[in-house]
Amino acid sequence: MSRIGILGAGTFGVALARMLCRNGHDVTLWSAVASEIEHLRRTHAHPHLPEAVIPEAIRLTTDDATVCQEQDILLFAVSSPYVRSTAARMRPHIPDGQIIVDVAKGMEADTLLTMSQVISKEIRQDGRHPHLHLVALSGPTHAEEVARDLPTTIVSACDDLTVAQQVQEIFSNTCMRVYTNEDMHGVELCGAMKNIIALAAGISAGLGYGDNAKAALITRGMAEITRLGTAMGCAESTFRGLAGIGDLIVTATSVHSRNNRAGTLIGQGYTPAQATQEVGMVVEGIHALPAAIKLAQQYGVDMPLISAVDRVVNQGADPAATVHQLMSRQRTSENEPAPAGLQYERSLLDSKKGHGMKRVITYGSFDLLHYGHIDLLRRAKAMGDYLVVALSTDAYHQQKEGRPSHIPYAQRKALLESIRYVDLVIPEQGEDQKPQDFREHRIHALVMGDDRTGQFDHLQQYGVEVVYLPPAPAIATTPVKNNQNSEG
Repeated sequence: MSRIGILGAGTFGVALARMLCRNGHDVTLWSAVASEIEHLRRTHAHPHLPEAVIPEAIRLTTDDATVCQEQDILLFAVSSPYVRSTAARMRPHIPDGQIIVDVAKGMEADTLLTMSQVISKEIRQDGRHPHLHLVALSGPTHAEEVARDLPTTIVSACDDLTVAQQVQEIFSNTCMRVYTNEDMHGVELCGAMKNIIALAAGISAGLGYGDNAKAALITRGMAEITRLGTAMGCAESTFRGLAGIGDLIVTATSVHSRNNRAGTLIGQGYTPAQATQEVGMVVEGIHALPAAIKLAQQYGVDMPLISAVDRVVNQGADPAATVHQLMSRQRTSENEPAPAGLQYERSLLDSKKGHGMKRVITYGSFDLLHYGHIDLLRRAKAMGDYLVVALSTDAYHQQKEGRPSHIPYAQRKALLESIRYVDLVIPEQGEDQKPQDFREHRIHALVMGDDRTGQFDHLQQYGVEVVYLPPAPAIATTPVKNNQNSEG
């Protein structure tokens, strides 16, 4: 038996509390709203889940310390707009080393962080929580069916497979089948973006369009999400799985989907605010739109469907006219070429089956690419069979250097992908992502310039060789950059 604290007494929090209690676990369910807890105590039912009886064994509380202390798992089941404030509120009561499972789906518009990243950043900021374990639990799981013990599947995603498997064991039963996935960022990206496509499917239905249009929206919507995800370094297979196409199908078609319902109302003439009020719950797709648009711009990814939904929801565009614009776009092919790096990786893996392949990684901005950069890449590639370049995003470059990059991320990425020494380019979004990169890309060696000698020695604990290379003679770019800035 495990001890589980659940933050959030909405439909999914209640459905999971009931399921986990019936699995034999000790469950405490918390809400910040006293009247919500009082209603559950009095009726043993959630107003939106009338058929699901809440077991007497579930402890109901509004006390922060009670729900957090001495729990094997702490489950965040609050809506995405409230994840950060809830994490900040619970920080003093959460012990270091806690396993935190998040089921909220969304991304912050200003930080572009996923919900697990928001939780991690908010709790770790006191410097007393260095060993938290974050897990994203996501998939096609409407609360209305989980609460009725109908067959359901879900994905336990964590960059530490052992922790993902621990959560898998706790949540599995004859009605809930849990799979694991180490591509945590890809799983969370799917959970946020699919809600926008579900809005599009609802708008289509509200306009009176049929199943043909809905099928097209689901298919091409997932193509857009996959394009964005792979550009961000996520695994393509994640988008073909339960957290990707599986969750999108159920959210875009189910009568239980609040995003689908809100979209239908918008298609029928309601404003987004009126539609949200009519649904009566948080419509996650509307909250995810600003982050989606920013990410598409940052990574240079074409996302016409998501951009169209944004025009309707946030810019007041007419839905029918927007559909006409989509249908009249320039003709293109359904078969999109795979990024050169991924294509080459597949051919190498097919020929060598991944055995004996030494994989090397390096990090940098590569802004104003010059001979010194090329020589570093050449020597890094010579150390192994496969070279991964983690390229600083525009946002991370600004954070590191205190100024914008001279060349946008998408163009810097294209330049690197054209260099024959480079096999794969992934985004570098923060200093702490290196251990995850090592695991995901099976890295054997980290190569950096010797101007940073000693700074990465501690990463040898992850089983990688750390090498510092001296620079080749080259024209320094700093004077060039300074000259450009002065002439600006």
